[in-house]
Amino acid sequence: MNDIVIRAEHVSKLYRLGVINHGTLYRDLQSWWARWRNLPDPNVSVSDFTSYRGKPSRLKGDIFHALDDVSFEVGHGEIVGIIGRNGAGKSTLLKVMSRITMPNSGFIGIRGRIASLLEVGTGFHPELTGRENVYLNGAILGMSRSEVRSKFDEIVEFAEIGEFIDTPVKRYSSGMYVRLAFSVAAHLEPEILLVDEVLAVGDVNFQNKCMGRMQEVTKAGRTIIFVSHNMTAISSICPKSILMADGKVAAMGDTADVIKAYLDRPEFGGAAVYSVNPEDVDGKAVICRVAVLNEKDEVSGTVELSKGFSVEVEYELREPLSGLSVGMQIKMEDGYTTLVSLSDPELDVGRLDTRPAGYYKARVRFPGYLLNTGTFYVRLGISSRFSIYSVAEGIRFDVEDNVGIIQMLGQQRKPSISAIQLPWEVEKVFLRDSEGVLK
Repeated sequence: MNDIVIRAEHVSKLYRLGVINHGTLYRDLQSWWARWRNLPDPNVSVSDFTSYRGKPSRLKGDIFHALDDVSFEVGHGEIVGIIGRNGAGKSTLLKVMSRITMPNSGFIGIRGRIASLLEVGTGFHPELTGRENVYLNGAILGMSRSEVRSKFDEIVEFAEIGEFIDTPVKRYSSGMYVRLAFSVAAHLEPEILLVDEVLAVGDVNFQNKCMGRMQEVTKAGRTIIFVSHNMTAISSICPKSILMADGKVAAMGDTADVIKAYLDRPEFGGAAVYSVNPEDVDGKAVICRVAVLNEKDEVSGTVELSKGFSVEVEYELREPLSGLSVGMQIKMEDGYTTLVSLSDPELDVGRLDTRPAGYYKARVRFPGYLLNTGTFYVRLGISSRFSIYSVAEGIRFDVEDNVGIIQMLGQQRKPSISAIQLPWEVEKVFLRDSEGVLK
């Protein structure tokens, strides 16, 4: 079809563990020569998967299958979300699309200029100033100096780094870097924009600006591929999404359906408990365990409408962190956030206490009737005003009306967020007698 701008056909990407970035020059030349002659790479194997605990493994010896037979199409002017757990293959897919790395098999066809916003640290030369990097990126996209100059003031204003534009970017904070990188990618008019979860580094206000800018870009007929763990952001700007799992496309289509498929996957298990081994996770802070507790403080995937419940989180800080807060979102099945709570809302007014390294447990309690009947999902994050350190999601629970309160009121469940019981006051204004005369 003429309106297809990205087509992936049976794309696979393999890595040799322990060798990537540490291989010999001989192996690099051997692989390059094989690719040049259209022969199989002798340094990778496409043997059948082995099994681990009864499940197919992406690891065969020292070969890791980062992408496995991935196929999809993206049309002109579409904005497509890519979701999935860490390690699912999302970022690898973006790197293949942006030509940072090549697939070992399969084909990706791209029609149009691509701008990529991937990890912090890619795309800019650290020794050059912000100004010089803007012009360098424009040249890479095939734009003339005058074309870049016409967009330059908009780029600097959007990035909010005016006084630092002539400073080498190696001296930028991660937030400043991302603001400028996104502004450059979004304003230099590429036909295709690839955006990874890197936006999580920016503050909330800038993230909202980015969402608005991406919507403007698609209205101008450009295509966006947006990778994120933020289901609300995906739902708000992406009509269509792709779910990646174990290097494969697990679901594709309407975003609401794809998000539901994601949250219903076996690794989440519809579970009221989330847990990870902190030794398996890098970072300054790690969410180790999250649990939904009923009114008896028992782990439960079902809570009663009229009873209170709690969400408990355990987390580890590997070093002292300033301005730290645990934030929680409760979402409906369609991915929209219904409730947000912060462990330290005073951060909004500038209090930046330092919390020492250690293992912590926090609990937030909810009163009965706060949520209506239905299925809800919990997403937690540990963050400061400028950084997100750890995210846990996929915790699921159901609110049920076991005593029929809603039915006793003569109502069926309505698609409302809350069933909270509010105080009503009734007073007599006047009465009528049996003949209808006011008294």
